[in-house]
Amino acid sequence: MNTVLEIRLLAGRSLRHIPRIPEKLFGGLLMPIVFVLLFAYVFGSAIAVPGGGDYHDYLVSGIFAQSMIGTIPGISVGVASDIRSGLMDRLRALPIARASVIAGRTIAELVELCAGLVVVVICGLIVGWAPHGTILETLAAFALLIVTAFGVTWVGVWIGLMVRDPDGADGIALSIIFPLMFLSGIFVPVEGLPDGLRQVAEWNPLTALATACRELFGSPTGDVPDVWPLQHPVLASLAWAALLTAIFVPLSVRRYQRL
Repeated sequence: MNTVLEIRLLAGRSLRHIPRIPEKLFGGLLMPIVFVLLFAYVFGSAIAVPGGGDYHDYLVSGIFAQSMIGTIPGISVGVASDIRSGLMDRLRALPIARASVIAGRTIAELVELCAGLVVVVICGLIVGWAPHGTILETLAAFALLIVTAFGVTWVGVWIGLMVRDPDGADGIALSIIFPLMFLSGIFVPVEGLPDGLRQVAEWNPLTALATACRELFGSPTGDVPDVWPLQHPVLASLAWAALLTAIFVPLSVRRYQRL
């Protein structure tokens, strides 16, 4: 119970910085807007969904998946900044659980992420997207996104702990998320990719998550390739989330203890 209280207090500390430094939210809030508007109105007329369906519905459901990895740069830079400023050392000197420090940062990041999801919903509604599934399916889609974001966020924590330099953490995080984003089925169907790249995109966790969101929201999915992650995208997304959590939570806690 003490650990839960510590996590809550440390998460609140991170969130209280936002009114004083609102630009912390800009990356998570503005990036989805840019991608929605760019692909919906600039590239949308040149992209067709195989099998029919509205591309805006296809795109926005994929943008939800893209937003989940947008937490990596922010939290990796935040953790690295806390280390450089000496805050981590001061927190380590307190009689609190070691894991609660980085867990509090993770929970705060998830709260910020929920604000980003609201922005994507608003942008989606503006460009014509709407969930066509049942209420339970819609809620399941958002729950799946948050569960996935939890595992992804720990990847960002680990990067920040390993690099310990804000600029270096940001560079590494961006070098990870941009290939993952564009070599996936978030923006365009993967069937059009050449051999080699297509197989990578089919097994990309973001492609599975985007396909799962499209199925749960009732959006067009295009011609789904006959590979297990895309034939069972919800199960595949849950499996990826569990795998990331199982790997990076212990790695992050161990690294934090060794600082």
